[in-house]
Amino acid sequence: MKLDDIRKICVTGAGQMGAQIAIQAALHGYEVTLHDIQAEALQKAVDGNRKHLERRVAKGKMSDDEVTAVFDRLHTTTSLEEACRDADFVIEAVVEILDVKKQVFEQLDRHCPPHTILATNSSYLGNSEIAPATGRPDKVVNMHFFYPPLVMKLVEVVKGEQTSDETLRLTAELASAIGKQPVILHKELSGFLVNRILRAISNEAYFLLENGVASFEDIDRACQLGLNHPMGPFMLGDFSGLDIGYEARLEKYRQSGDESMKPPAALERRVQRGDLGRKTGRGFYDYSTNPPTPTED
Repeated sequence: MKLDDIRKICVTGAGQMGAQIAIQAALHGYEVTLHDIQAEALQKAVDGNRKHLERRVAKGKMSDDEVTAVFDRLHTTTSLEEACRDADFVIEAVVEILDVKKQVFEQLDRHCPPHTILATNSSYLGNSEIAPATGRPDKVVNMHFFYPPLVMKLVEVVKGEQTSDETLRLTAELASAIGKQPVILHKELSGFLVNRILRAISNEAYFLLENGVASFEDIDRACQLGLNHPMGPFMLGDFSGLDIGYEARLEKYRQSGDESMKPPAALERRVQRGDLGRKTGRGFYDYSTNPPTPTED
């Protein structure tokens, strides 16, 4: 298969990541079907994407006709079979739970044409853990976007144990075709490139916080002013969604039983009370104020 053979893309999972991945592909001329089991999630995704593009129109970066054309290419459905039955490429963006992803991939394998490539947007789980749920492990790959996909340029393309060179090449080429810059990992490892580096920083930040060395806002300030990071690890967690980091850590703990993999207490408390970061208005910081202010633990 060649890049030109990829005409129809299915994105399953209409959360913040999946919604923006879908519109990013539609912006670059692809017919896209966005799937979710909840009709409300699909409507929220469409409404959110429309607001993103309306802002581009207001800034003179797009015309109303161009926006209309993009949404003509974007379709939604609550039926996974309908979404993927004629797809050439599928991008999965459901929750970071291995069993859930394996169930989705088993269904994708059953309903997709034989040539279809199945990509997971997982930020931690390697595709080799998911591929056994399918009969096409050579066509399973990681295509990891970064939040928000409409803005962030990077896509990590990861070769699993059985991922073919053709699948790896086509995934990287598709990333470029939809306006992203791919980096290729020839070996799987937990966290890949960026999140592996961020995890080391985040783990140390939580260690310093939970041992009473400094407050989270001072740790953030130190990373910003001393390391020239745009935002510190706690504010970055808020930006990405604290539940995403929590679920990734929890899944690793479930798989390994290693106590060091357990989500930090400060993170768990916030997730359990529904303070998930910017998307809920509160996390480590309160986003009802400008600038955001630190929250009570």
